[in-house]
Amino acid sequence: MASLQPFNVSVPDEHLDRLSQKLANTTPPDELDEAGWDYGAPLADIKRLIKYWKEDYSWRKAEAKINELPNYTTPIEVDGFGTLDIHFVHQTSPIAGAIPLLFVHGCVLTRTGPGSFLEVTKILPLLTSSTTPSFHVIAPSLPNFGFSSPVRKRGFSLPQYAETCHKLMLALGYSQYVTQGGDWGSHITRIMTLLYPSHIAAAHINLIIGHAPTLMANPVLYLQHNLSPSTERERAGAARSAWFLTEGSGYKEIQATKPQTRLQVDGRRGPDVGVNVLSFHGGPCSVFAHLLRSRQG
Repeated sequence: MASLQPFNVSVPDEHLDRLSQKLANTTPPDELDEAGWDYGAPLADIKRLIKYWKEDYSWRKAEAKINELPNYTTPIEVDGFGTLDIHFVHQTSPIAGAIPLLFVHGCVLTRTGPGSFLEVTKILPLLTSSTTPSFHVIAPSLPNFGFSSPVRKRGFSLPQYAETCHKLMLALGYSQYVTQGGDWGSHITRIMTLLYPSHIAAAHINLIIGHAPTLMANPVLYLQHNLSPSTERERAGAARSAWFLTEGSGYKEIQATKPQTRLQVDGRRGPDVGVNVLSFHGGPCSVFAHLLRSRQG
């Protein structure tokens, strides 16, 4: 068994005071007339969220809620990148023979905001309940996310994320396990099934990226695809996906091509750091919220 350390979130008061000062001293930017959401989050919405953040939101309440979870950290050595301190939630089931489940969070956005281990919290009681099947749930903060170590060297990509997660499961004594991945986590867990097939009994993902079949690669599917009429819902979904690729994925292009620039724009030491982060995530969050509402409707 690995060297596990119980982990409690405890942000120093001076950090919260500094954030409060930054929010109070924020100078709102200008915006184009009648731009709506076409160019990003509208100024009125950002001002509303800033007001809520300053006056109503309590980090200490959120912190206490996080600390109700069984949080741990453990060192994981990643080939070529040294030892990383990995944070994770480890909720065990009371059922004998429960299945170890690695739950890998997304990257930028979920229904509730930036991806993190918190994605698992609402379903933890269901996954670990006394009914069957029941699971021992391991939900890590990926390197560079949440409370896990940042990576200081270039080249840390999907295989290294997969290695980190696999070694975490082995460190906890789980040589056989199943996986769940959403968003970025779906890419990581799919790579894991290729790299560690003898260890992963089953894999589930909730992000599937598909492309229309081509004539040369899949002639039969190509003909079926082009000769079968699409439903109204399918046409609407295809149109929405096309819109997202051209209009709603700017955040992804920035993070994929110039992530360091984004850190500089966020202004780690600038007076508007909190608002910059809020604005950056505000636009994409609205896009995903709209997609969710459209699916439910």
